[in-house]
Amino acid sequence: MPVEVQPYAYLNRPLPIGFDKTISQPFINAVMTDLLGLEPDDVVLEVGTGLGYQASILAQLVSQVWSVEIVEEFVSQAELRLHQLGYTRVGIRVGDGSRGWTEHAPFDKILVTAAAERPPTALLDQLKPGGKIVMPIGGAEAQQLTTIDKDADGHTRIRELIPVRFTRLETVM
Repeated sequence: MPVEVQPYAYLNRPLPIGFDKTISQPFINAVMTDLLGLEPDDVVLEVGTGLGYQASILAQLVSQVWSVEIVEEFVSQAELRLHQLGYTRVGIRVGDGSRGWTEHAPFDKILVTAAAERPPTALLDQLKPGGKIVMPIGGAEAQQLTTIDKDADGHTRIRELIPVRFTRLETVM
């Protein structure tokens, strides 16, 4: 995290990391990770790498993490940081996370760390049957942390859990 906010790193609150983005409070990182129901052999897509904190958590729990970040400067910082810390099961690229990462799909689980009005169709399409998405859904003022489960027939079940406030999922037109 940026030097100026490092003294606050252990507080349970979101912190600014630049480009009008924040790192989520540790409680929310833990809740979202737990809601995914991760298995050791899962392949996970993370949308919104930021500086790589959530990717490092996921990489300790699953076989592979693919992460997409729209802010190019974050990608280079996250790649360097994760490499220095020895995380080898994380791949990161610059891009529009709402489009997923088709080359590595389908995914067992998808974690989206920015809010959208509705689940992006590309992410639903890239989720394996039996998979799960955890993401905030809603507008700028009212969002719900949401799970989306995809059954064996490809039908989805959406469950809203708790109110949250995330930055908006940026897309490229």
